Amino acid sequence: MAEVLSVATQSVAGCRARPAHIVLNQVVLPGEELVLPEHEDVNGLGGAGEQPLRLNSGARPRLRVVCGPGLRRCGDRLLVTKCGRLRHKEPGGGGGGVYWVDSQQKRYVPVKGDHVIGIVIAKSGDIFKVDVGGSEPASLSYLAFEGATKRNRPNVQVGDLIYGQCVVANKDMEPEMVCIDSCGRANGMGVIGQDGLLFKVTLGLIRKLLAPDCEIIQELGKLYPLEIVFGMNGRIWVKAKTIQQTLILANVLEACEHMTTDQRKQIFARLAES
Repeated sequence: MAEVLSVATQSVAGCRARPAHIVLNQVVLPGEELVLPEHEDVNGLGGAGEQPLRLNSGARPRLRVVCGPGLRRCGDRLLVTKCGRLRHKEPGGGGGGVYWVDSQQKRYVPVKGDHVIGIVIAKSGDIFKVDVGGSEPASLSYLAFEGATKRNRPNVQVGDLIYGQCVVANKDMEPEMVCIDSCGRANGMGVIGQDGLLFKVTLGLIRKLLAPDCEIIQELGKLYPLEIVFGMNGRIWVKAKTIQQTLILANVLEACEHMTTDQRKQIFARLAES
């Protein structure tokens, strides 16, 4: 273990900036500096090649590169802020794609646009305080519900589960969430039912379950009729017909993170037979 840490420390100290395409799917450490390649036009004067992408240059870059979680822009540099594997997603319609750090963490940092599951912990005036798993609770106005007015207030009590969306996420301000979309519709958001089971998993598992090509949810739907809600803050709410089925689904979802595809199919086959 000491040898691994020494090698990692030497790599960070000895190499200040490394090309991002070289360290893809490799472990990166906080403090490392990455260089994003800017591909020139083949028919241009410079020919095909790669140059460091200057993030703060006055000229507009040829490629649009999006930096996701785990990466932070610092001047014209791109710094790693989380320990994990560097991932890249190819763009659909041209561009540089998306770079992010895939880390197995449980601590949630609110991000604007994330759909989260929160717990109402207090009510102060017209504002509900909701625990979303961050460093401080989020604020939720009673007017941020579909059809809510000053006379028609939503029936929200302390301890209720809220499924909503973060609209304000700033390191200098407390997060703010709403339960309506841009059109004023609930669109599935609001107070979650009293029954069911709420449990917490890693943020990496949530992203895996919400992927378009994930087969786990389809296999669960064939196993039992269920209602399920995923929060980007690592919380899952699930409800089946019986308490036994609900507990089985929760245990299967927690174990899927460390299972292979063959192991998962064997588990689902045994549950289908029983």
